[in-house]
Amino acid sequence: MPSDVYGIKVTLPLEKAREIVRGALEEGRRRELMPLTVAVLDAGGHPVALEREDGSGVLRAEIAQGKAYAALGLGIASRTIGARNEGREAFLAAAAAAAGGRFVPVAGGVLVLDPSLDVLGAVGVSGDTSDADEACALAGIGAAGLMPGLDAAGE
Repeated sequence: MPSDVYGIKVTLPLEKAREIVRGALEEGRRRELMPLTVAVLDAGGHPVALEREDGSGVLRAEIAQGKAYAALGLGIASRTIGARNEGREAFLAAAAAAAGGRFVPVAGGVLVLDPSLDVLGAVGVSGDTSDADEACALAGIGAAGLMPGLDAAGE
């Protein structure tokens, strides 16, 4: 059978990822936040969309992806990872090492779910306070008509 007949299952289509990015950035402008960077990863942790607003810091893309990757890696929002592991610096360091440094356990990384509560991917936002970043991630997910991980706003 020719290889061009095989399809790759897409968990988070590019257009939905773009809707998440647009919604997150619009929320940031509505709140008059610092310049943001938004990263959307599919369920396998691969980048689908990434946008960096003018003036956003040079490490913001890596931080946004790290927040999203942490959420995917442990299956919970990055805020929850940090909160549950206060005082467990060895675990957090080991997780960061296992993830090749792509593990940022602070608010701003949120799982993206479909209506069946299956994980489609994750979004990470960086640029302002972690709480504001998370609010923009939640707004982006909502703008795309999807659902955030249930613990997205903390426990």
